[in-house]
Amino acid sequence: MSTQTLTERPARSTLFDGVTRYIPIGATVALLLALYLGGVANYPKFDSPQVVAKLFIDNAPLLVIAVGMTFVILAGGIDLSVGSVMAFSTMACAWLTVDAGIGAPLAVGLVLAFGTGWGLLIGAVIHYFNVQPFIATLVGLFLFRGLTLQISDTDVSMRDVEFFHWGMIHAVDVGKIRDGGFWLPNLSFVAFAVVIVSFVVLHYTRFGRGVYAVGGSESSALLMGLPVARTKIGVYAVSGFCAALAGVLAAFATKSANPLANVGAELDAIAAVVIGGTLLTGGAGFVLGTVAGVMVWGMLNTLIAFQGNLSSWWARIAMGILLLAFILLQRVLARSGEKRRT
Repeated sequence: MSTQTLTERPARSTLFDGVTRYIPIGATVALLLALYLGGVANYPKFDSPQVVAKLFIDNAPLLVIAVGMTFVILAGGIDLSVGSVMAFSTMACAWLTVDAGIGAPLAVGLVLAFGTGWGLLIGAVIHYFNVQPFIATLVGLFLFRGLTLQISDTDVSMRDVEFFHWGMIHAVDVGKIRDGGFWLPNLSFVAFAVVIVSFVVLHYTRFGRGVYAVGGSESSALLMGLPVARTKIGVYAVSGFCAALAGVLAAFATKSANPLANVGAELDAIAAVVIGGTLLTGGAGFVLGTVAGVMVWGMLNTLIAFQGNLSSWWARIAMGILLLAFILLQRVLARSGEKRRT
């Protein structure tokens, strides 16, 4: 066992200081650019602006839950419940508006409040009862998937609810797509707003600095007098809110609720966060890197769609290989940082 005291032991985030901390996100951006240029070189019309715009349309819900997951992983935790909370939120929107007769705006507000409340609860359980995040959030994964199926085991349509048509209305429409134009719906700009707010919170607020500190070393954060409990519970509240919001965006996108939707979305979010350069053990990373990670996932699916003769599962195979590569890259950089400090 090391003889270093808690105050002498370097926090994980210090192992990614200087230029080193930008290497993973730089690799992600380079990979994204390489995938795009490869698509342009091999497929006609791949350079259409709508191809890029479609990445932000199809992956808006994933981007939102990945941003919430970034907060959790930066703080040294994990949240396996987000996919089930997302599916439950979509189904809850459908049940409240179609069956219960509640106004859609109120239903959305209730769903977002519920997601935030779930995050607060599970964060409190993790902190005050010292339960491993993996186990605590696994409860939510099973619980909310089961509750979703209890509400309905078949698709529920929301096409007759006018409110849910808002999400796909063209917020930006530049010319005709065949002439090099593109369009983006309202739901994409909701996702952009989440990214911008999260970036500001993480980099320009006390809460954000606390997230990095707790993820770097919880013991050191306690010694510095930081509100560790508030921070740990807060990141799960953010994740719960983002999962619920992603469910609402899915309702906007499909105007229906599928009880079996978003199975594995939590793993897609974790993969996007890690590939985006966030250290899996916490303390280092960028929310903009998460955006790049989600875009890599979207670009892989787009390339497979343009190819036309490949199964969509090849995107997951490629994502698994990339995830392994980025985890190994993180370990190499961390070890080099440790060597420089010893």
